[in-house]
Amino acid sequence: MDERQLVTAFLGGEEAAFRALYDLHAPSLYAFLNRILGRWRSEANDALQDVWLRAARDLGRFRFQSSFRTWLFGIAVNRCREILRLTPNYEEEIAEVEGVTAPEPVGERIDLERAVARLPLRYREVVVLHDIYEHTHAEIGAMLGIDEGTSKSNLSRARALLRRFIGGNHD
Repeated sequence: MDERQLVTAFLGGEEAAFRALYDLHAPSLYAFLNRILGRWRSEANDALQDVWLRAARDLGRFRFQSSFRTWLFGIAVNRCREILRLTPNYEEEIAEVEGVTAPEPVGERIDLERAVARLPLRYREVVVLHDIYEHTHAEIGAMLGIDEGTSKSNLSRARALLRRFIGGNHD
């Protein structure tokens, strides 16, 4: 069955269809949650459960205007934002770019995962959704509630910061 058939089957009462959707998407969704939560990765397991509970509850409102995966990742983005808003010391995550400092490099370089985790949330969301999960800027805009152009701009700024973090270039 394809995603549409699985969603329709689940809405018709077939729990096995929801399990199939879960098995199909949970691994990449969990990895996504880890990347977006950055320093607060310990919340990823609970976030994963919350996302699936919300998806099961709200699936009847899903209208196939995007893929199920895009819709699911939108729920995940919102859950991450909720978690981070309630996290002590989160204000450093929403610092302006000018205030972002490069992390201390290990030797001469820092690994990419650590560099991505250091990005301000709005940049981390876009770079992970675009470069890792290959969503289009239109999909990202819909998920994050931003314009397509803002998605492109945030991706460009995120990549510039990553180059600075990884390359040790502190201009």
